[in-house]
Amino acid sequence: MEEQIYLSYKPLMFSLAYRMLGSVMDAEDVVQEAFLYANETNLDHVHNPKAYLCKIVTNRCIDNLRSASKKREVYVGPWLPEPLLTPSADRQISPDLAYTHKESLSTAYLLLLQQLSWIERAVFLLREVLQYEYDEIAEIVGKSSTNCRQIFRRAKNAISLPPERDLEAKAPLKQTTAVVEQFVHALMSGNIGQLLTLVKSDAVLFSDGGGKVKAAVHPITGVERIAKFLSGVLTKLPEGYHFTLTSVNDQLGIVAFVNELPNNVMTFQVEDGQIKSFYIVSNPDKLRHLEKSRTEA
Repeated sequence: MEEQIYLSYKPLMFSLAYRMLGSVMDAEDVVQEAFLYANETNLDHVHNPKAYLCKIVTNRCIDNLRSASKKREVYVGPWLPEPLLTPSADRQISPDLAYTHKESLSTAYLLLLQQLSWIERAVFLLREVLQYEYDEIAEIVGKSSTNCRQIFRRAKNAISLPPERDLEAKAPLKQTTAVVEQFVHALMSGNIGQLLTLVKSDAVLFSDGGGKVKAAVHPITGVERIAKFLSGVLTKLPEGYHFTLTSVNDQLGIVAFVNELPNNVMTFQVEDGQIKSFYIVSNPDKLRHLEKSRTEA
């Protein structure tokens, strides 16, 4: 395979695979396998290399999801997608996919996608996020363009996306960043009064430890309970704990370390100037790629 094809389409393939799987490491594996498989094919005889590669990636993602479905059924506590550090992702996503940075990387968006069947997810992403025409989608997923239209409509209705296609429309990026920064300052300074004003009364905190580390097995609801939980966590921080604010899934998030090893990642959903949802990933299996990226940095 020509190196130019690899360089041109790898960002697109990763964009699709990550949103299908919610896993950075699995997405990287799927993309690598897809290019290895395609390398064995004489692409000179392939009419549309991009659609051909998307078809391979889509099928491999569905195979991956099928094999992981039983593990998901017995997963301990809430399941959250692997956090993606978007400063590095900026180098992976081509300019024509700039829209994906506005909404489709957020943790809340990725969780909405989990409500869809595998084929619905593929059709929805190819159309809504990657802006494919229905004829192209039909070629990729092996269904008629009419059927793809129906699947897309059903998928969009199922996850109740707002018509303006902007999950974070009520919270522009600058506002989200300001709220998160204020929240972190209030939490670290112990200013519970300020913290309560920054979090919605019916907010929900999801903590994904995967049964590997201590985490809340059930979502924590209500601003008072969340404040109490987070304050309790702060009193038990291990020696060598430190954190940094950085772009995670294209929103400002917190990446925490203990002795330079990633300990947890927290992202947020902001609505109307307040935090509506907290997402904490502490499952070490979902943080391994952060060790790799930190080593390579």
